[in-house]
Formats: sequence, structure tokens, C-alpha cells
Amino acid sequence: MSRIVNILSQQVQERQQQGEKLRIIDVREQEEVAQGIIPGAVHIRLSELPNRLSEIDKSAETIFVCRGGNRSSMACEYLLDLGYTNVKNLMGGMNGWDGPIEKR
Repeated sequence: MSRIVNILSQQVQERQQQGEKLRIIDVREQEEVAQGIIPGAVHIRLSELPNRLSEIDKSAETIFVCRGGNRSSMACEYLLDLGYTNVKNLMGGMNGWDGPIEKR
């Protein structure tokens, strides 16, 4: 059984609409992010995670997103192995996201 906690796009959108400031990290490549990113998300490519751990609060809820949910799932697994306790995977990734996006 997977240790990864998944969160639905709908749940994230509802929480954002209620004014909640969510910590979202997009682990896609730059050319993917250029197509659109969830407003307020931080871009840290999956390959950069080991060098940017200081940017991720170990206990605060952090939602990871990629294109389809695979790389973000790997990011969650990696962080769980390092002792992070509140990481979540956005199910379906950007493919399942029908909320607002911003171009960067």
C-alpha cells in the first residue's frame, strides 16, 4: 500500500477559492511550466529537489504537481523517505486540472 496521500484537483480549487494559501510545488520541466502553472505554485524541477530541500517546510502541507501525477508521486515518495510528513500528490496532475492557470 502506498504511503502517498493524494488530493483531488477539485479539493485544491475549493480551498484556494476559500482564500487558503496553499503551498504547491510544480516538479515539471521548464517547457511544460511555460504552458501554464497553477497560480501561486513554486516551480522546482524534480531533478532539483535534492538541492532545494531548504525551500520546503518539513511539516507544512505541501502539494506536488506534475503533468499526470507520476513525477509528483516520486517527489512525495522521496520526501517521505527524508522524514517529511505532510506532502500530498495532486491526482491527475495538470492533465486533471481545470482551474485557473498562469503563464510564466
